[in-house]
Amino acid sequence: MALYSEKVMDHFLHPRNVGIIEDANAIGEVGNAKCGDIMKMYLKIEDDIVQDVKFETFGCGSAIASSSMATELIKGQPLDEVRKLTNKAVAEALDGLPDYKMHCSVLAEEAIQSALEDYSKRTGRAV
Repeated sequence: MALYSEKVMDHFLHPRNVGIIEDANAIGEVGNAKCGDIMKMYLKIEDDIVQDVKFETFGCGSAIASSSMATELIKGQPLDEVRKLTNKAVAEALDGLPDYKMHCSVLAEEAIQSALEDYSKRTGRAV
């Protein structure tokens, strides 16, 4: 059995939504001191919908794949759905991650939650 699924490899080799949104109104950044991975998520939210999302990730292939998949899962979604996104949903969408790489999907969830907290601070609205 391969260590990584085809989806993990695809999102690692061809990540979606990489980059910066200059006029983002929600930015979240998290890191894992143990493995050294850092994720930054940029969201452009309009009318309570994630209109655009981009990421920058410094980390392993699983971290990049998790970031990429997480952006795909939330793009175009209402905030009520976005805040429900879990690391388990990210890992499942990637057809699984090795147990010792599950922290990468946790970082993706945390980066999005951090961005939603930033949006709440900027707008004064609870998400």
